[in-house]
Amino acid sequence: MKIIGIVLAVVGVGFAVWGYQLSGSIGSEVTQAVTGADTDRVMTYYILGAVAFVVGIYLFRKN
Repeated sequence: MKIIGIVLAVVGVGFAVWGYQLSGSIGSEVTQAVTGADTDRVMTYYILGAVAFVVGIYLFRKN
């Protein structure tokens, strides 16, 4: 279970970084300038990253 936890934590960080990189794209910046919020795709990566990271840390620390 510890290995799965580590993998999930790394995948979570990867999703968060990927979302951050997407937030700097031209399309995302235009959407953010018009609506004042990030695109749904960026938010999805942020949420997936956070959930995967938290579950990974939980599985790593369990037992």
